[in-house]
Parts: sequence; structure tokens; C-alpha cells
Amino acid sequence: MRDDKRQMRHDAITQAAYALLAEKGYDGTSMLSIAKAAKASNETLYRWYGDKRGLFEAMVRDNAAEVKTMLEAEMSSGGSPIDALRTIAPVLLSMLLGERAILLNRAAASDPSGELGAAIAKGGRDAVQPQIAAVIEDIETEVKPQGMSKADLFLGLLIGDAQIRRVLGVMPALPEDQIQARSNAAIAAFLKVLSVG
Repeated sequence: MRDDKRQMRHDAITQAAYALLAEKGYDGTSMLSIAKAAKASNETLYRWYGDKRGLFEAMVRDNAAEVKTMLEAEMSSGGSPIDALRTIAPVLLSMLLGERAILLNRAAASDPSGELGAAIAKGGRDAVQPQIAAVIEDIETEVKPQGMSKADLFLGLLIGDAQIRRVLGVMPALPEDQIQARSNAAIAAFLKVLSVG
């Protein structure tokens, strides 16, 4: 199968999986129901992803891909690390608070085995945070954060408890202007804590 056709099939499968996750939750969603909704064969899903967890892991990787691509571009652009933060922070926050990430996190929260949470950590945070850390470490600071890395400090300021509040359903999705305002406030607070500028 050509790469572009395979990507279209993959997109249809993950779109169907997200719709079923939203409607029935992770436990109520089967590979067969995803295959039917995506008009794909069950055999294709098992051949491509192995099982439902494999599909879930692919969805996590897809969700983090935009942020990773942007981080890689920013790191190779030669621009200032603060400008890089200004570019990537709203994209990262939009991804983390977006409907897809929330559905994936709700599925992980309901998994008593912890396997889905581990998949989110591996395909999401563990894959993206080192890139964020590489950008942030280049910021010259007068103050070093105690007990945490600069990346942990920045992510704490950016995300706070917003993602868990979205997962719990007590906070609505943020419009783009609020994403940008929150990103700007987090960057300003981060630079102030580190006595930059």
C-alpha cells in the first residue's frame, strides 16, 4: 500500500477510534467496532497495531507529533530560546488541552493496569520534554530552580492543573486567545522566577 493511502487509512481509523472513545470510553471500544466505524477490516487493525493498546500508543504518538516537529524546527532555526518558547508554548498547550489528548488521558485514568498511562508518558511527555529541556537549557539565568529542572518549572507554570481539570470535565476547552494568554503568562512568570532579562 502506498504511503499516502496508508496514511489516509490510518487517519480514518484513528478518527473512528476517537469518536468511539468519546462515546463509549476505552473499555467500551473494541478493535472490531473501530474497524466497522472506519470501514476497515479487523485484520488490518490487528496487522498494523497489534492490539487496542498498540492503536492507543499510535494515537498518542500522532497527538504529540506536531509539537515534536515544531520543537525540532525551532531547535534548528538558530533563533533565541525565548522566541522558541513563545512559538511552541501555545502549540503544546493546545495539544495537551485538546479533545484528543483529553480522551486519551481519560482512557488512561480508567485503566487499572497503568499500561495506558505508561504509553502516554512514553509517547508524549517522555518524547517531548527532552526537546523542551534542550530549548530551555540555553536560556541564560541568574537563578537556578531548586529541586526541579527548568523544563519541569516551565511546564508546571504552563499547564498547572488545567489538563486534569479538562480530564475531569470541570473545565471547558480553551479558545485560542485564552491559550495564547496563558502561554504568555507562563513565559513571563518563568522568566521572572529565573530573573531573566
